[in-house]
Amino acid sequence: MALRLASSTLLRQTASRTATRQSAIRSMSTLDRTKSTDDYNRVLQTFAEIRACAVLRTPTSEACPKAMQASIDGGFKIVEFTLTTPDCLQHLSDFRAKYDGDVMVGCGTIMNTTDAENAVDAGAEFIITPVMLPDVIEWCAARNVVVVPGCQTPTEMVTAYRAGAPLQKLFPGVAGGAGWVKAVSSALPMLNINPTSGVTLDNAGEYLNNGAASVGLVAPLFDPVAIANEDWDQIAQNAAKVMANVREAGPWTRR
Repeated sequence: MALRLASSTLLRQTASRTATRQSAIRSMSTLDRTKSTDDYNRVLQTFAEIRACAVLRTPTSEACPKAMQASIDGGFKIVEFTLTTPDCLQHLSDFRAKYDGDVMVGCGTIMNTTDAENAVDAGAEFIITPVMLPDVIEWCAARNVVVVPGCQTPTEMVTAYRAGAPLQKLFPGVAGGAGWVKAVSSALPMLNINPTSGVTLDNAGEYLNNGAASVGLVAPLFDPVAIANEDWDQIAQNAAKVMANVREAGPWTRR
């Protein structure tokens, strides 16, 4: 009798846990803006293969599409439009429509979940935040949207990872540069570190060879003087130079 009662209790507990899991799955499936697991993995695989993102902020709306086009002409296959750029979401939407399936387009300087919603609605395939924002990370993780939060310390990176961020943006730059990335990635191999500040046309490969999963290129790629002078050829040349260094490092093995 005791054995039958224990067995019956176990079955009820198992059924209860199963119902809870199924309810959670149903709840997630009804979330707005939810991406498929295949799409989530596609974005991460693209980061692992390409390993470099063009990060653009311009003072005028007119300069934005011209500068970003120059980076793509120079070889970039992952690009980030930042919300500090006038008409950012319109430009993002235009480039997503133009390059869908060829160039992966994301949105940066996301500061809250409303920003994230607007970016995804505009066509962003990934989300970047300048600092570690748990609410944005959780919103993205619940919807299979790849989020790359800005982190300054190993503690912030691990916190972001545990909250659901598959990539962790190192921002701003740290003393030691590539050596810092090597030390942290060796000690915390579950992390996928994406340095942005401090990465140049010449040292991008060094970062990648020392444990960075990918890198972001900002001012060294989008030289403010070149943008002011509308020297789009210079930006394309910058892009070609850094992408040659990145390709030498080869693809990243996802963790």
